[in-house]
Amino acid sequence: MDNINEGLIPNIDLIPVILSGGTGSRLWPLSRASYPKQYLNIDETNNFSLLQNTYLRLLGLKKLKNPIVISNEEQRFIVAEQMREINVKPNSIILEPFGKNTAPAITLAALQTLSNSNNPMLLVLSSDHKIENDENFRKVIKDGLIEANKGRLVTFGITPSYPETGYGYIESYNELTKESPSSKIKKFVEKPNLDLAKKFAKDNHYSWNSGIFLFKASVFLKELEKFEPEIINNCRTALKTGSKDLDFLRINEDSFKKCPNKSIDFALMEKTNLGSVFNLNAGWDDIGSWKSVWNNSKKDTMGNVTKGKVLLEESKNCYLRSEDRLIVGINLNELIIVETKDAILVVSKKATQKVKEIVQLLNIKRFKEGKDNIKNYRPWGNYTSIDKGSSWQVKKLEIKTKASISLQMHHKRSEHWIVVNGTAKVEINEKISILNKNEGVYIPSGAKHRLSNAGDIPLILIEVQSGSYLGEDDIVRFEDLYGRSS
Repeated sequence: MDNINEGLIPNIDLIPVILSGGTGSRLWPLSRASYPKQYLNIDETNNFSLLQNTYLRLLGLKKLKNPIVISNEEQRFIVAEQMREINVKPNSIILEPFGKNTAPAITLAALQTLSNSNNPMLLVLSSDHKIENDENFRKVIKDGLIEANKGRLVTFGITPSYPETGYGYIESYNELTKESPSSKIKKFVEKPNLDLAKKFAKDNHYSWNSGIFLFKASVFLKELEKFEPEIINNCRTALKTGSKDLDFLRINEDSFKKCPNKSIDFALMEKTNLGSVFNLNAGWDDIGSWKSVWNNSKKDTMGNVTKGKVLLEESKNCYLRSEDRLIVGINLNELIIVETKDAILVVSKKATQKVKEIVQLLNIKRFKEGKDNIKNYRPWGNYTSIDKGSSWQVKKLEIKTKASISLQMHHKRSEHWIVVNGTAKVEINEKISILNKNEGVYIPSGAKHRLSNAGDIPLILIEVQSGSYLGEDDIVRFEDLYGRSS
């Protein structure tokens, strides 16, 4: 049967559309808006991030092309670097000036592909899913390609393993079974209460909505135009009046702002008669909470998961993760404890869906820990805040090989750099010097300066700042390899 189906798979390009603009706030404090969960290595089976695995598990599919990634401004260099690490040059990295939900994001990708390709298949994927069985996943995608080639809008449902209230559900006309794994869609159901979720979990007409879609670009746009022409018109204008910036495609902010904020489910899939659902039996999980991280982790005989510096005694069914300091737990039950350098989360496993609400509260109360990491990523590498006072700050800088910061100047602060690993090329007011391990240099305020990695290994420095103002916006850029302005 597999060989017969292989012959039915359409011989047209398959372009993954990876949605990677989320903040992953339910996995705070590890995941934050400045570096959310899709860029973290949460999957224990390999050393890749969730975003990287989203593309890598597709390898082997017929006519697979490089992906389109939908991201936001703040995360653009993280996306580009993680794709570079797996030797993938994206078809395009489309930058949304702000989130407008999935329907406009997918529309941007569909319009972009039709301008560059001959009506490809689009495989829409979230960047934060985990799939245990890649081979089964690819097999179901192949079956979906045959259906999508008939002009159908295909999505993939997960057989509920328990009554989950955090997922939407798909009701199919026919029961989804191993013998009959696909059906036309009857309707979509929003996140149910517990009583309804229990009912759905026992009925093979209902499946979890995975948020994975497959269709021809032209079919998607033609059908969406029936129900949401405003989305298509504004996205078309936003692309046409946008601009190319290095590897990124910046869309027009004013046009995109006019797009209705709607999911693909609400804008199209709940209204169309072309919807089909396939049963996805591949060990899917969206890693949407710390409870799901615990579910997907290897446990000890007492059901505990520990990461980092943890000592746990007389405890059951807990998840303890230390990124820096030692955690000691005694007589704990059903708890999640996650420690980072600047925040600690302690939550009952039953309440992990509420972490998102706490992050919103942190942001309302202006706790910088709600959004910002101590470690900040830049196109040249990263820096970590070590300590600070009112007029001084200490950072650790890591500069990638062949990378350099912009040629810049600060009005209100001076800097002192000390090399602890690698070789630095330092330019100060057009004078160039080379610094090796244990050597340092002083950069007075007002001096035009640039730092580059002059060696073949990562360059690590300690930076001591002093001055009346230490904000990151006190940077005047004169030249920049990455297209950034002041």
